[in-house]
Amino acid sequence: MTSPESVETPANPRASWRDALAVYLQPRVLVVLFLGFSSGLPLALSGSTLLVWMREAGVDLKTIGLFALVGTPYTIKFFWAPLVDALHVPILTRLLGRRRAWLIFSQLLLMVAIVLLALSDPTRPLGVALAALFVAAASATQDIVIDAFRVESLPENEQAAGMASYVAAYRVGMLLSTAGALFLVSGFESAGLNRHAAWQWGYIAMAALVVIGILTALFATEPEASRVAEASTERTFGRIVHAAAGAFTEFAAYKDAWAILAFVVLFKFTDAFSGTMTAPFVIDLGFTRNDYAAIVKGLGLAATLIGGFAGGFLASRYSLVVSLWIGGFLQAIANLSFSWLAIVGIDHYALALAITAENFTSAVGTVIFVAYLSALCRNPAHTATQYALLTALAAIGRTYLSSGAGYVAAATGWAWFFAICMVVAVPSFMLLAWLQARGHFEALTAPVKT
Repeated sequence: MTSPESVETPANPRASWRDALAVYLQPRVLVVLFLGFSSGLPLALSGSTLLVWMREAGVDLKTIGLFALVGTPYTIKFFWAPLVDALHVPILTRLLGRRRAWLIFSQLLLMVAIVLLALSDPTRPLGVALAALFVAAASATQDIVIDAFRVESLPENEQAAGMASYVAAYRVGMLLSTAGALFLVSGFESAGLNRHAAWQWGYIAMAALVVIGILTALFATEPEASRVAEASTERTFGRIVHAAAGAFTEFAAYKDAWAILAFVVLFKFTDAFSGTMTAPFVIDLGFTRNDYAAIVKGLGLAATLIGGFAGGFLASRYSLVVSLWIGGFLQAIANLSFSWLAIVGIDHYALALAITAENFTSAVGTVIFVAYLSALCRNPAHTATQYALLTALAAIGRTYLSSGAGYVAAATGWAWFFAICMVVAVPSFMLLAWLQARGHFEALTAPVKT
């Protein structure tokens, strides 16, 4: 405990603020920040940005809504996560270590996949869906490794800063592949390219940005926990079995495991259900591509950064369960700003407010949710597998439960659609209350049994 004398010393508050800010400049936290950018970059390329491209090409809303299914690799990635935990990448593992080797390998795959998507024709749904699936699979593999790397790299006193940095950079990556990509496409069109060629070069530019993640992996150091786990487990097939079985059996040992899994699926569902149709909604309302991109890039970026660090503050200041209540409520209520926008119509100030509210609250909720998922992963021998299982379950809302969003929007209209997006948060609140009453969050803070 801090003594009264130290509280009264004027230098101490300034030192504590310096310490609080300095943690964000720790090399491990900076590595996690850049990896967060790398993780956030590809998601929109097979999601909202692709949907804008398809909408401009004349694809109907129902087909666009079904394209949420191309996120399937994010929901089944736990099937190949044991391979990431257990297998070596030839040559690269010997040179870099198992986590960094898989980082480089997945990022190279991602670059190839994005280029293939750039060469697709958005008016031919099957071909573009296959290319988008390849992007999602490579991105999901990268996420498996990054999540394991982050959990294993950061000590307890850097976890909140690491999560805030990761989520803020993740959202910046997403904004760059949405607003940034849209500005690039408009710029290429202004330079004389036709619309299809402009979109192709916009995607190729996004593929080039994957180099940032590759450079980060090269400059990073292999987590010590990964080295220890590497030395203590079996080889090849035995290691795969150990990683898979250990991850599932350890999680199954949690009290109320099924309720935990359901909560993981539903906590971000309110955000995912609305996010699937946000870009088509803005275009349908009558805003131009550049209107949307400018506001997302400017106010949206600022709101994302502030929201990410606000989420980190909440995670470090309050208990995990209190933080989850705050984050869950904020991201649900933000949907009403889009209902209001649907009623107001083409109003740039209203669009700015809605985008700001969505980005800020989504970033807050994501940071706190990442803190919760990280608290559930407690064994470095199978961090990648267990975290992949949890994030795959979280992606079910974005991928499968959200696939009917286009049908709901078409049936109800935009104002009622976003009101429904708020209501779908209710089941997650019921589960949160149940888990809180059952002592789940107190159990997460208990020492790990060895």
